[in-house]
Amino acid sequence: MSVHLPPLPPVGGETTGPNVADVIAREHRELLALAEQLAAGGADAARGRTLAQVVVAAVSRHLSAEEQYVYPAVRAVVFDGDDLVEREITEDRAMLEALRLLEAAPEDERAERAADVLRRLRRHADAAAAELMPLLVRMASVEDLIRLGNRVETAKEAAPTRPHPGTPATPPWNKVVDPAVAIVDKVRDVVGRRTTYPKDL
Repeated sequence: MSVHLPPLPPVGGETTGPNVADVIAREHRELLALAEQLAAGGADAARGRTLAQVVVAAVSRHLSAEEQYVYPAVRAVVFDGDDLVEREITEDRAMLEALRLLEAAPEDERAERAADVLRRLRRHADAAAAELMPLLVRMASVEDLIRLGNRVETAKEAAPTRPHPGTPATPPWNKVVDPAVAIVDKVRDVVGRRTTYPKDL
């Protein structure tokens, strides 16, 4: 069954790149490592604050990209995909609220808030690994999986860097609202000298 996406220009005569399951699995490993580091504590106040900023930004970008491309693909090709996606969107909204609380937490509450984010992130990653990704890989073509991987990577760069639990979680509105909100987020990041990428830690 095909996933309905606009075509990407081929590279070398074929669509190339990692498939979406590999992209998502890699991101989940990276996000879990960051969240585990933050939840473990032990860093000085400035380092802990910066690490929290990066966790919040990285997870916010990741959820936005999944909601724009992965979840619609699951809805399109997986039996009972609507139910699976609605469950994940509900969990994503709770995760965004947890991220909001983490970013606002004073230093003495940061570890507790980070532990909550880590717990939610583990559930999110486990659901993807055990259910969503295997079903999607089974039902979508190899080319569609690669195209979805490319879309997810691209969407992250135009995604919000702060949690916005109240914004739309489904297309077409999230594909309009998220990039617009992201512009404001990125201006605030620059003005506030906020660190948002793991490579800048």
